[in-house]
Amino acid sequence: MGYIVLIMKKLTVNIVRGLIVALAQLPLGFHYFMGDVFSWIAKNILKYRYSTVMINLARSFPDKPYHEIRKIADDFYRHFGEIFAEAIWFGGSSYKRLNRKGIVTVMNPEEFSELFLSTPSMTVLSTHCGNWELLGGLLGYRTATGGRIEIGEQQINVVYKKLSSDISDEVFKRNRIAPLEKVGTECEVESNNILRHTLKQKNMRMLYIYPTDQAPYWYAGKHPIGEFMHQQTNVMLGSVGLACKLSHSVMYMKMRRVERGHYEMTLIPICRDASTMTPEEIMRKYYDLLQEEINETPHNWLWTHRRWK
Repeated sequence: MGYIVLIMKKLTVNIVRGLIVALAQLPLGFHYFMGDVFSWIAKNILKYRYSTVMINLARSFPDKPYHEIRKIADDFYRHFGEIFAEAIWFGGSSYKRLNRKGIVTVMNPEEFSELFLSTPSMTVLSTHCGNWELLGGLLGYRTATGGRIEIGEQQINVVYKKLSSDISDEVFKRNRIAPLEKVGTECEVESNNILRHTLKQKNMRMLYIYPTDQAPYWYAGKHPIGEFMHQQTNVMLGSVGLACKLSHSVMYMKMRRVERGHYEMTLIPICRDASTMTPEEIMRKYYDLLQEEINETPHNWLWTHRRWK
């Protein structure tokens, strides 16, 4: 019986992935149209986490009047639809297609590569700004200088938290790494396995990308770092704690939407050797950079998340 269930799950995943790959061949403009429909339904019909969005925004921007908060919320839901649209399109993309479309431009590839090549390994702290579903295409994106990112496909590890549904988890995982999957690389590592995975690779130069701005998981403990967006905030220290122990360099990934269909990605150094800082100091710097990014483009962050529980 268990074997049959396993086969059915695998079949379902392959069917859904096949549909996504087929849909991904349609023009990006079509996906944006569907994303606009999705965002309108999410906001006006389903009221998807609307109260959470409004509470988060009101507490994060206490000096803004109500009409400005409403405007940020409206812009956020439109952005949320664009994330959905781009994720579907991305699911059938190769490096060549990503480069040709120019959906992301890496602004400082030389600085990124130099720091990576001169340190044992690198921890990149990403966020839920821009479109975090596009991280698996890092090596296929254009660069602002024309330079190359000196990192191999086998050196990338994108850390993720497993979803409760096995089918959804596998579909989303394969979608996020679609370009790497096309060149025969599986780069996603479940957060529960990251310690064992990192220690196994400790003698190899690797890149670890962690989305680090969400509320701490119940098993990770609560580590206060003071105020973030005018609210007392607890953080996760696992990723930076590991970086400190293994002397990784640490960078902050900034991802800014310039216009529909185009992002700019900038890798900002936090430290060359994490062992010279405490995990709390690294996370304080990370959240300062995140707050600066949110203040620049408020709608660009994931406001549906219950960050301050």
